[in-house]
Amino acid sequence: MFEEILYEVENGRARITLNRPDKLNALTLKMQAEMSEALWQADNDKAVHCVIIKGAGRGFSAGYDLAGSDSVPVSRLDAVTGNKRGGRSVDDDIWQLERAQRYRLAIFDMHKPVIAQIHGPCVAGGTDIALLCDMVIIADDAMVSFPAGRNLGALPNQMWLYNVGPQWTKRLMLTGDSITGVEAAQLGFAMKSVPADMLEAEVEGLADRMAHIDADILAANKRAVNLGMELMGARTMQRLAVENDVRGHQAASAHAFVKRVGEAGLREALRERDAPFGDGRARVNGPEVRDAEGNLIED
Repeated sequence: MFEEILYEVENGRARITLNRPDKLNALTLKMQAEMSEALWQADNDKAVHCVIIKGAGRGFSAGYDLAGSDSVPVSRLDAVTGNKRGGRSVDDDIWQLERAQRYRLAIFDMHKPVIAQIHGPCVAGGTDIALLCDMVIIADDAMVSFPAGRNLGALPNQMWLYNVGPQWTKRLMLTGDSITGVEAAQLGFAMKSVPADMLEAEVEGLADRMAHIDADILAANKRAVNLGMELMGARTMQRLAVENDVRGHQAASAHAFVKRVGEAGLREALRERDAPFGDGRARVNGPEVRDAEGNLIED
């Protein structure tokens, strides 16, 4: 039924697996559309009490597929698609971003609770999916970051503020630096972190407990919290995040990156962007002491 995700229902839960392991589950528009369709299918299934979203292979997701033609706005800055929208105008760019955002917002809008099961890298667009989930359980050694904020624009999803708070949201967004799963749980990105070999059991155990509860009661409790977040502006903030990201797409660095990708290829353009940041890590506890290459020096 699906090509870029796996979908199964068992024991009161639906599992949605991002399934492009050879690309570290880089998000295409098609994958996001399939995920949205699966989410609404699960929401409509009376046998389902909750949904688990996870990634196949080495990690949750490497973010939006920068090499794809339909994945991220920056790849459409100079697109021409006949009579259909490309990305030339500001409004085209906003429209494209909002289309993808509507797919992801199914996680927030659907009635049944969604658990994100995070292992390995959870980067950029991967965090956009995770933070819309009702609960995030992450492996201790996972890695969370949004390095595209270094030169491509702002975040097209802004749930960071509601989960992490303003200061650490700024610290991570203004540098693109990464944190571990343990640190992500400490900051509120995740509900908790566990050893990687216990991650699946932890998530499935939580799903087991919710399977004992009437799905209508689960929905009522989820919606009470989410409506409260909406009263705090969370839903409106997502639309503003899209428009702010488009503002970022007008930056000289975004256009220079697209040009550099054409000259040297995506891998080299990313290497050049990230090289000045060393290991790209932030330290949540204690001072950040770095060597000449910008790598954190361990205590």
